[in-house]
Amino acid sequence: MTDFFMPCWNAEQKVPKTNSCSRAWPLQWWLICLITACVCWLNVARAESSVQLGELQIERGEDGIYLNANLDFELSTSLEDALDHGLPLTFVLQAQVMRERWYWYDKQLTLTQRFIRLSYQPLSRRWRVQVSSQALGASGLGMTLGNSYDSLSDALQAVKKINRWRIAGLDTLDKASKQRLDLRFRLDLSQLPQALQFGNQASSDWNINFSHTVRLEDLAK
Repeated sequence: MTDFFMPCWNAEQKVPKTNSCSRAWPLQWWLICLITACVCWLNVARAESSVQLGELQIERGEDGIYLNANLDFELSTSLEDALDHGLPLTFVLQAQVMRERWYWYDKQLTLTQRFIRLSYQPLSRRWRVQVSSQALGASGLGMTLGNSYDSLSDALQAVKKINRWRIAGLDTLDKASKQRLDLRFRLDLSQLPQALQFGNQASSDWNINFSHTVRLEDLAK
């Protein structure tokens, strides 16, 4: 009869226990995502700050609006190695005149582009810079200007220097509206071989990018 009144010592073991690891995993997942996002943001910010605007001047000429500027940036070691191995680099410079509208999206008035290709010629051991208003193909067609230089530093100076570049006509200016100039400069990664495009899209060593905005109301008369 004593067995009939014996307490159940295993009753406590039947209480389900909460898995602490399962509750902590979502928090760990969000922390990993946050750290990854911060790293990507830092890479983009470092790439954005790698190009500095040393000098900028916008002139109103007799037949249009002209831009003079100096860009200050350096090529990474990986970019210099790519040039030494015969891989050309193409830079794209864009000048976009926009009219601001409070009731709708801003209107694009003009878009002027300049394509700059920097390459190394092993036979002559010289550096070449090609400039065109149209996209440069693999054969270099569309070239409007080409110069050779003895050193990479001299060739880079030609890439960085923007001298009296006509970005728009005078008929673009309107003193009755708010207008701005969006200036952008970047290394065109789409011109790289496909095998290199995917591996270098997120690399700060290959991501040269710059943007700047200038008001144009003072030029309108």
